[in-house]
Amino acid sequence: MKALEIKSVSGADIAPYFDDLARLRIGVFREFPYLYDGTIEHEREYLATYANSQGAVVVLALNDGKVVGMSTGIPMASETDEVKKPFIAAGYNPDRIFYFGESVLLPQYRGQGAGVRFFEEREAQAKRLGGFDYCTFCAVERPLDHPRRPADYKPLNSFWENRGYVHKPELSTTFTWQDLDETSKSPKTLSFWMRKIEV
Repeated sequence: MKALEIKSVSGADIAPYFDDLARLRIGVFREFPYLYDGTIEHEREYLATYANSQGAVVVLALNDGKVVGMSTGIPMASETDEVKKPFIAAGYNPDRIFYFGESVLLPQYRGQGAGVRFFEEREAQAKRLGGFDYCTFCAVERPLDHPRRPADYKPLNSFWENRGYVHKPELSTTFTWQDLDETSKSPKTLSFWMRKIEV
């Protein structure tokens, strides 16, 4: 299999990829643990935040020019209150934190190093911009006995720990979306992982 091309885009350069990225997010996030039942319209609105935010980055994984993976990063100051509030309450300055939105990759391209590159490229963006003390991201909390949890499911905790990230369960937030088995949106708890930026 041909090696994936990893490409970072910012600002208006993100816009041409909106539809590809929207479909990718919807497809991958249907999997456990997110079980997200999304729409193209909502995804376009979400992605516009990255196109309009100074300092945001979208890291693309391309196979023969086709988008097969993506990862996002943005200064936390440009994020929603749901992201910022737990950090403010804990005494952190959101202006000093670079936030990772997500990493999604089609299953057949996993295990080829794209996940590591996604972290490296977003961390590099935070360093290029300067003024940040931490990188952080959040992950949804699901019970061990969740009915849709696959028997062979393995959380990414060890991968994140190997990248130098530390789980901060005391930093948590609530997002609302509609699960595949739900008829309406419901709140989901997500907790954060953090890494201090090495200058």
